[in-house]
Parts: sequence; structure tokens; C-alpha cells
Amino acid sequence: MKYIKSEKYNTPNLQAKIMGPNPVKLEEELLLNCKIPDNAVVCDLGSGQGLTSVFLAKEYGFTVYAADLWSDPEENRKFFDEAGLDEKQIIPVKADATDLPFEKEFFDAVVSTDSYNYFGRDVNYLDDKLLPFVKSGGYVYIAIPGMKKDCHDNLPKELLLSWTPEQLDYMHDVNYWSKIVGACKSAESVSVSEMESNEEVWADWLKQENEYAVGDRKAMEAGGGKYLNFIKIVLKKK
Repeated sequence: MKYIKSEKYNTPNLQAKIMGPNPVKLEEELLLNCKIPDNAVVCDLGSGQGLTSVFLAKEYGFTVYAADLWSDPEENRKFFDEAGLDEKQIIPVKADATDLPFEKEFFDAVVSTDSYNYFGRDVNYLDDKLLPFVKSGGYVYIAIPGMKKDCHDNLPKELLLSWTPEQLDYMHDVNYWSKIVGACKSAESVSVSEMESNEEVWADWLKQENEYAVGDRKAMEAGGGKYLNFIKIVLKKK
């Protein structure tokens, strides 16, 4: 696909803020034909250094709560100010995804890009920890790294060049995630599908010079990408 919205974020200083395969391109694909209403209040869950939050606010006009456990809200606030987004447009929040500090039914939607697989593999997570904060009829959009087919019983040697079996356990296939979200009682599963963006978003990440990108190159240069994909999940709260 053509990443029309994402192109303006393809600058060295902005790309340096990515913490994995290009999350802006992932988010653009994730939100194609999205059902989130105009002027929605949205939680960017696992927002990292805030690039996806800026993208949501600028490109879609949402009011965004940038929720992340590991990033510094003050540093993110500086970044948002530099991007021309005030405190009414983006609010940085230090938050644990399993213990969110918001009022119930606060959000019109939740968007989570390249982070949900770290906390959402518990089959009860959606019902108990996330959906209580989403309004009835609201949406959850998720893009996560995955596998074309689960291979944890016989992990390819290419993948083990960069990641341990424990790290790879965060990656699963469409069937796995279909079962996880299919068990949810509070929402209907709109879709669980493989995304297009695997090769391009990985290429953007592997250009970076931080230690994590450099470490990931070993597996990807050995052909590990043929086992991997990204998965799109869309849910609608009942």
C-alpha cells in the first residue's frame, strides 16, 4: 500500500523515535476505513515516545491520551509541544496497561500499535482490564508483531540469532489471536487478519542505529522475516 499520511513522518529525527518496526506506517494501515468517529477521545495504549500519538492527533483530529509505562511524560510533553500540539490535543500519561488510571467508559476508542502482545495475551485482559474504559459501541484497533504460523515447538534458527524463546513467545499467529479475542464477552471481533506492511516497516526499523535495531538485524538479514508478519485486530464493544 502507499503510506500517504506517513510520508511526512519519514524524517531522521522522527524516525529516531521509533522503538520497533515503523509504527506510523503500521498505524496508517491499521486505521484504513476506521470507524472511530471524528473528534473522538482516544487512548494510544503503549504509546512509547509519542510518535503514534502525534500521528493520531494530527492526521485524524482525535484527542489523544498517550499512555505508556516506560516513557517519560515530561519528555513526551516537550515533543508534543514541538509538534504544535497543546494539552487539549495530547495528554501524556504514565500508565500500566493492566491498571489503567482512567474513568470507566472514558474513551471512544483505543489504538495500540506494536505493544499489545506484551500485556494482552491473558484471555481475560480485554474483559477485565481494557474494555471497562471504552464506551459502548466504541472500537479497539490493535496492530501487533506476529508469526505467519506458530512455530514455538521448533523455532527457526534464523529467529534465534536475535531473540530468545522467551522473547519469541510474545509473537503468535492469526489463529492464536483469533482465539484470544474470540473469548472476549464484552466485545465482538470485527476482524483478525494479516497486515501488508511487514517488509517495509521492518526495513525502516533496521536502518536505525540504536542497539535494539542493530540486534534485530542478525535475524532479519539471515531470512527470519519470512516467518514473521503483523496482525490487525479490530473489536467493537457491545
